[in-house]
Amino acid sequence: MEKNAISPSRAENYPEWYQEVIKAGDLAENAPVRGCMVIKPWGYALWENMQAALDAKFKATGHVNAYFPLLIPLSFMAKEAEHVDGFAKECAVVTHHRLKANDKGELRPDPASELEEPFIIRPTSETIIGHMYAKWVKSYRDLPILMNQWCNVMRWEMRTRMFLRTTEFLWQEGHTVHATAEEAVEETLKMLDVYADFAENHMAIPVIKGQKTPDERFPGAVDTYTIEAMMQDKKALQAGTSHFLGQNFAKASGIEFLSKEGKQETAWTTSWGVSTRMIGGLIMTHSDDDGLVLPPMLAPQQVLLIPIYKTDEERKQVLEYVNSLKKELEAQTYGGNAIRVKIDDRDMRGGEKAWQAIKQGIPLRAEIGPRDMAKGEVFVGRRDKGPKEKSSQARADFVKNAPSILAEIQATLFARAKAFRDSNIVRIDTLAEFEAHFSGSEEFGAKSGGFASVHWNEAAMGHEVLAKLKVTPRCIPLDSPNEEGKCIFTGKPSSKRVLFAKSY
Repeated sequence: MEKNAISPSRAENYPEWYQEVIKAGDLAENAPVRGCMVIKPWGYALWENMQAALDAKFKATGHVNAYFPLLIPLSFMAKEAEHVDGFAKECAVVTHHRLKANDKGELRPDPASELEEPFIIRPTSETIIGHMYAKWVKSYRDLPILMNQWCNVMRWEMRTRMFLRTTEFLWQEGHTVHATAEEAVEETLKMLDVYADFAENHMAIPVIKGQKTPDERFPGAVDTYTIEAMMQDKKALQAGTSHFLGQNFAKASGIEFLSKEGKQETAWTTSWGVSTRMIGGLIMTHSDDDGLVLPPMLAPQQVLLIPIYKTDEERKQVLEYVNSLKKELEAQTYGGNAIRVKIDDRDMRGGEKAWQAIKQGIPLRAEIGPRDMAKGEVFVGRRDKGPKEKSSQARADFVKNAPSILAEIQATLFARAKAFRDSNIVRIDTLAEFEAHFSGSEEFGAKSGGFASVHWNEAAMGHEVLAKLKVTPRCIPLDSPNEEGKCIFTGKPSSKRVLFAKSY
């Protein structure tokens, strides 16, 4: 049996495989702080590329960046009842502002430094941003406010997993204010489209745009919209959300404005965000039993050049050749930017360098030795193909075709993921069939799992079967047609199908 770089494989132990891919890809590692991670340079470069692409999309739709405090007064959290109820169990609280050594020399919070009002380390920023917006908004002329911030947040998670669910994580959170409900809803759906476009065209992850059922809404929102993706173990991942907050937070924060007609009105708000959880989604959508697989649009390095030599004289000649090749490749563009190229000239065997490139998901790698130089060729491997599927290409052809090869890899990854997802969406019309479908093995390759499209009624919220099977409603797809039927849980009328799945 051919041995793979990652052990265990996806089929043997999917959760452990996921952790090993992160380790082998040198993306991140656990921090000494419970539930937190250190994002290493390769993982952070990936986040920076995601951040840059999204930031450009936000600014293209009229948004500007700002920054708000990490600490939120406790009284702010209490203003919106449903919101505080949703986050109360996840809040980290700052109660003192100074440490003091005790009799044993141990540092402890100084009792004399207890804060009159504790601070919450932000789990999300609606309340403090709403407070500021209430100061800034006076007239309809001040609207809309279209702001975003890139920051960290903290939620005291019980069970953590790198990138997918950590106590501290990085994200962006957009917060906007509008004069009418119609404008706010339009903004909510516009940003959902921005997320879907990014997921599909940059991350090569097919997503389903949908509306969350009431029990899955963001705490305090009127409506929550989501992009849902399917991982290779057939579980769903909520990859991004956009919330129509109605006037709930505006009323709690006092965001009011004088309308054109001279009437005092309450504003309408939205919020929307994606986080480093998307890196976890990218890993679980594309990676294989040899490690990370990265879509070229986001890969920190798109082409790795590996010089092969035995003597100092060969080294000098090969490096001269490879450096000139690097310049030629960097003169080419892909996705609107110069191709990102690196030379791996470390003092180690070429095979080790190639395997590290494979495990880190670099889309294209090219080995160049004296014989390749003599022929004017390069020896090329693609990450969307097997590690042994390599071929010699004329240097000029490789340089000329590099952008189209990267585009082909990007398209291949998307097509694979979409075919997998589409083949694992089933229509289910009875509760017995639903139970049978989701009670099968959770292992990779199992015939059950994936997305089940079923008729559902709000009266079924909290149904015991869902808790037993650990299945949740993911969304009501926005493109799903009206279809009269009966809820499989209650028998009550239903006008649309809802997607259900096990999820992260």
